[in-house]
Amino acid sequence: MDFATRKPFYDKIEQERETKIISYVTGDRQNAEAQIGADCIDIFVDLLDAIGPTQRISLLLHTNGGNTAAAWRLVNLIKTFCDELEVLIPYKAMSAGTLISLGAQNIVMSKQAALGPIDPSLTHPLGPQAPGGNQLARLPVSVEAVRGYMDAATQDLGIKDDKVLGDLLTDLSNKVHPLVLGEIFRSRAQIRFLAEKLLKGHVNDTEKVQAIVDFLCADSGSHDYTINRREAASLGLPVEKPSVDFYDILKSVHRSYSQQMKLAEPFNLQTVGPPNQATQYQLVRGIIESVDGGSHGFVTEGTIIRSMVQPPPPNPPQEQFQDQRTFEGWRTL
Repeated sequence: MDFATRKPFYDKIEQERETKIISYVTGDRQNAEAQIGADCIDIFVDLLDAIGPTQRISLLLHTNGGNTAAAWRLVNLIKTFCDELEVLIPYKAMSAGTLISLGAQNIVMSKQAALGPIDPSLTHPLGPQAPGGNQLARLPVSVEAVRGYMDAATQDLGIKDDKVLGDLLTDLSNKVHPLVLGEIFRSRAQIRFLAEKLLKGHVNDTEKVQAIVDFLCADSGSHDYTINRREAASLGLPVEKPSVDFYDILKSVHRSYSQQMKLAEPFNLQTVGPPNQATQYQLVRGIIESVDGGSHGFVTEGTIIRSMVQPPPPNPPQEQFQDQRTFEGWRTL
């Protein structure tokens, strides 16, 4: 199933809702995940130029999140081409996807659709490390985890002594580089500022804006928390429940790109090709498409080389995998 399968559904959405639709899918296939990034902007510019200025644009969104700055830039780019932005969520728009949704005058959520907290996690060259295979991997540091550590000391444990608090902060900075801590608190302030600015574009109630931002940035308690459409509406977000027919369309579109990108199947090097052989592969890890601009995919291509290696006796032979990537980026599908 591919763009040709989805296009009739897009046509129907555009006709019935008097809109222009763009789909943006960042895959969440295990071991082949993709995220919202600045590299999507040029593709969106081309698609928006093909559409031209219009009354309404519907962004069909499926993502686990990604770069906050890219999400902010993307939502503002789309809104320069339309008077009204709505976001269609067949399944999920988490983290930076939720931030994009805050800029929409209308959010259409299916029964299973989910939004999520927008508290960012930071992966920094000076961040903490942990073993990852044969290398040390940089760990993301959650903004709210750092805040929670200090709140636990001052509020839950009731520590007031400045010296004790100073020692706790020193201990924290020994585990997380001070520059990383500084960047964390800077990004926390930035995400709140961006969320407030997006909401104030269509929500006039200042207290409601503040309550939404507080919940999404901190009060939800965990970055893994999911927000269904009922809770999103109770927060004050402009949520629309799709009709039965529209729900079926959203579900069909989701099924189509899920099958094309094999989102339900973990990417496993052992299944790419037979042993003792080099096998070429191609993964579609992201999709941006519209009726007017066609379909574009974030593609990873390469060769998997499977070979047997004989370690020193008495150890048995072991299989070795080499992933030689030859291309990674956006291209027309």
